[in-house]
Amino acid sequence: MLRHVVLFTWTEDTAPETRAATLAALRRLPEEVGGMTSFAIGPDLGLREGNAHTALVADFPDEEAYRGYATDERHLAVIAEHVTPHLAARSAVQYEV
Repeated sequence: MLRHVVLFTWTEDTAPETRAATLAALRRLPEEVGGMTSFAIGPDLGLREGNAHTALVADFPDEEAYRGYATDERHLAVIAEHVTPHLAARSAVQYEV
């Protein structure tokens, strides 16, 4: 199994309602794109200064399923419309579980 972890940091001027809309769009990916065996996303609780603003964790049965998700047009459209315009920083990792 492959785990995909992404940390998002939004720009300072990204409004709370924009962040909420972005999370909602990302939460639809399991239904719209599929391929993962589990999916979780949520905002940082603000317990430590300097944290990213949002974390996404998705598990895939194998590399092929992950690559299908990563290159899916619907996934890329969500990234282009909801994520990239508000992104200050992004970090990701994929590893075997």
